[in-house]
Amino acid sequence: MTEQTARPAEPPLTRRVPTAPVLQPLGRLREDWPRSFADRLTAPLPGVRAMARLAREGTMRPGRDGLRDIPLLPYEPGPLPAAGPGTVSVTWAGHASWIVGIGGLTVLTDPVWSRRILGTPARITPVGVPWEELPRVDAVVISHNHFDHLDAPTLKRLPRDTPVFVPAGLGRWFTRRRFTRVTELDWWEACELDGVRVEFVPAHHWSKRTLLDTCRSLWGGWVLTDPSGRQVYFAGDTGYGHWFTEIGRRHPGIDLALLPIGAYAPRWWLRDVHTDPEEAVRAFQDLGARRMAPMHWAAFVLSSEPVLEPLTRVRAAWDRAGLPREDLWDLPVGASRVLAP
Repeated sequence: MTEQTARPAEPPLTRRVPTAPVLQPLGRLREDWPRSFADRLTAPLPGVRAMARLAREGTMRPGRDGLRDIPLLPYEPGPLPAAGPGTVSVTWAGHASWIVGIGGLTVLTDPVWSRRILGTPARITPVGVPWEELPRVDAVVISHNHFDHLDAPTLKRLPRDTPVFVPAGLGRWFTRRRFTRVTELDWWEACELDGVRVEFVPAHHWSKRTLLDTCRSLWGGWVLTDPSGRQVYFAGDTGYGHWFTEIGRRHPGIDLALLPIGAYAPRWWLRDVHTDPEEAVRAFQDLGARRMAPMHWAAFVLSSEPVLEPLTRVRAAWDRAGLPREDLWDLPVGASRVLAP
């Protein structure tokens, strides 16, 4: 953590007609990234006073009452959909890990198959799809370097020639582990893999993996677009803010938004970096997306809200917003849905 600094100004949204980004070459790695991406923060990082308050209040885990619903968490593993060239499908493996079938490819988002990650209790639901039941993984997208999104033991299971798409500044982490097809992208940059466009887009978050690398690599989400133009937006890890409107402006008609709804309490501590369920629904509306699938809950206990509360609150917020119930894909861990052609 760093000392609190002045809040960076949010850039004004432009009104020009959206244009597709210039495609970057696959396997692009750069040595000239900035030493720090702290100028991309949309909120100051917590300072010493906030850390002291957190330690004093001890509110980073739910109490006994908040944990009693663990047996009720939705877990319904099923067979993976066939990933044909015209199919767009998603399977929730848990937390922010999705198996996305798009354009005939199988893409993993922030794959975490480990039972435990650094600094947290063990998973409270199993992974929704056993690793040995995965089809061949054609690509991986990584949102940022926090341990619940960048899991070294899981990535070690992948062939080293698996195409990996990562934020600016994170490529070296992969090349040190002998991955040979690593592409680093900045916000609004894109490339194509076998006809599927992969674009890195902004998020309201930050990065840190060691005591000395705060904001040394970027953070964000991904928009995957198949050859017919269908789009899946994976938000990664994010708070609420202006970027959702801009992403929707540049990507009108997103078919499915994978949005985080958990790890939000205490609110004074996590508001800037994690959406709560009501903010996730608001972000969905800002995006102008057609469907929403909640994530980032029901796998790891990262914060103090009751474990089942994210689901009940997102359903209530969706209902209050008057949105069609069939467009909320509140999947159990391990379940799948397929976008109709």
